[in-house]
Order: sequence, then C-alpha cells, then structure tokens
Amino acid sequence: MEKSSKLALDNVIQLTRSSEKKFKQGNFKGAIYDKRKANEILKAKSDDEEIINKFKEELANLYSSKFDLIFDHKMRINESKKNEIVKLLEKKSEEKFENGDYKGSIRALRRSEKYLSEI
Repeated sequence: MEKSSKLALDNVIQLTRSSEKKFKQGNFKGAIYDKRKANEILKAKSDDEEIINKFKEELANLYSSKFDLIFDHKMRINESKKNEIVKLLEKKSEEKFENGDYKGSIRALRRSEKYLSEI
C-alpha cells in the first residue's frame, strides 16, 4: 500500500472511531460531521480495493455484537438487495441531515454501514 493510501485509510479509521465515540457521548452533530468527512475520503479513494476492504474490517470490529439483527438479515439477502438497502439508508440520512435531525441522520448512516461491514 502506498503512503498516500495508508494515510487516507488511517484518517478514515480515525474519523470513524471519533464518530463512534461522539455518538456514544450523545454528540450527534459532531458524529455525523466526522462520519461524512470519512465518507468523502472513502469516495475519493473508491478505486483502491485494499482501502475499502480494510474499512469494512474496521466496521465489522466496531459494530460486532452478540445480538445483531442486521447481521442475521444480511446473511439471507443477496448483494444487490444489500446495495439497495444501503442506498436507501444513505438517502434517508441525507434527508434527515438537511432537516437538522442529526441524531436520525447518524443512526441511518450507521445502519447502512452495518450492511457494508464484513462478517
């Protein structure tokens, strides 16, 4: 992995962890801004498969739970249905963000990332 890709991956992981911490503390506005910044970096590096895979692994670590209904659901649906759900949730997140509902926005975005995570 080249140096700029490694730096981008480190930034994305740092922003994602920061977003999670802020979410758990109740700072929904800060959490959504960090998550959106991380997604901007990911979209800029979307052609780098290694960064995407490492990001999915990080999401799996963040969102792993003993009782995870999304995990059970995504095991039963195909890839195209997962992508459709992710796009719907990202659209819902964007709508809520524009309406100033930061809590609803970050929840929808986190839920979409659970469908993207490995495992």
